[in-house]
Amino acid sequence: MSPAPAEVGADAADAAGERAAAPRRRPTAPRVVVMGPSGSGKTAIGAALAVDYGLDFIDADDLHPASNVAKMESGVPLDDEDRMPWLDVVGATLQAAPGLILACSALARRYRDRIRLAAPDAVFVELQVSRAELDRRMRSRQHFMPPALLASQLSTLEHLEADEHGVVIENDGGIIEVAGRARAALDAQEQAGRSE
Repeated sequence: MSPAPAEVGADAADAAGERAAAPRRRPTAPRVVVMGPSGSGKTAIGAALAVDYGLDFIDADDLHPASNVAKMESGVPLDDEDRMPWLDVVGATLQAAPGLILACSALARRYRDRIRLAAPDAVFVELQVSRAELDRRMRSRQHFMPPALLASQLSTLEHLEADEHGVVIENDGGIIEVAGRARAALDAQEQAGRSE
């Protein structure tokens, strides 16, 4: 709830302090896709962003059909025939929510375009991590995506382009720090869009 108009003097200073300490808000809740290859930290950073925005978080891995999961577990990369129906579900899930933070690889431009067909206002946060660090992370966790598929993911990866609505963040710090940088970049982009 917005603070009541300040009276004068000390009351005005107190009100200004309250406004400065209030959570950052935006006129409409965002639909944010945290993207990157396996091991880039999509789930951790996405969950932290969701807390910061006060929105729900979904990992698109949980939206894969069982056939996709089985294929990846066996070390076989997904092809577009596997991915496109899944991306349709991802886009529909985003669009159905009044605001949502969603982790999804979204590696190629055509995959992001597919998501935008259903959720045209989606904004992307690309997490960048070195190949060596991605490999280390994948080998140190339990996940249906085996480390052997990292090369396939990186060969598919197409970085965000200048005409895409999104920001690029180096995931080279603590979860809260990186999520904070992502939020600041998103806020700055939104503010720049308002001023155009």
